[in-house]
Amino acid sequence: MNLPNKLTTMRMILVPVFIVLYLTGYSYASAAVFVIASLTDFLDGHLARKYNLVTNFGKIMDPLADKLLVTSAFVCMVQTGIVPGWMVIVILAREFAITGLRSVAASEGIVIAAAWSGKIKTVTQMIAVIFLLIGNWPFSLIGFPFAQIMLWIAVVMTIYSGIEYLYRSRELFRSR
Repeated sequence: MNLPNKLTTMRMILVPVFIVLYLTGYSYASAAVFVIASLTDFLDGHLARKYNLVTNFGKIMDPLADKLLVTSAFVCMVQTGIVPGWMVIVILAREFAITGLRSVAASEGIVIAAAWSGKIKTVTQMIAVIFLLIGNWPFSLIGFPFAQIMLWIAVVMTIYSGIEYLYRSRELFRSR
């Protein structure tokens, strides 16, 4: 297993560590784990492309590891009352829909490449999670709701990127 795939695997292993820390009240420790896991997302993709280490495992597991990390965080935050459930439903619905769309496309030999909107969606979700985990610090010192703004941006980008993927893949919906 190459280094990018090891980083992806590490990200998946960190998810239950994050969940346990968060749900037992260790917000800052869970934030640190989340940040480390998020950084592996950027690092594994960079290394895979730079050193031509792209694999089928990475193509499938990297986006799933991202979704597992982010959606786990959001579901935990619904449980603790930090994030409204409807926002997480929107995020989950988009993730399931696009994953299903990619599966259908793959079964027909079509690869749906990642769009910039999807990458921006992931980054905004990760930023929102981090600032929600740390209680909006340091913005809480001046009463600026940065975490909530990022959460709203993440939801908007989730919807936008979902619509973009569906539009770009509209040929899959036509009868063949």
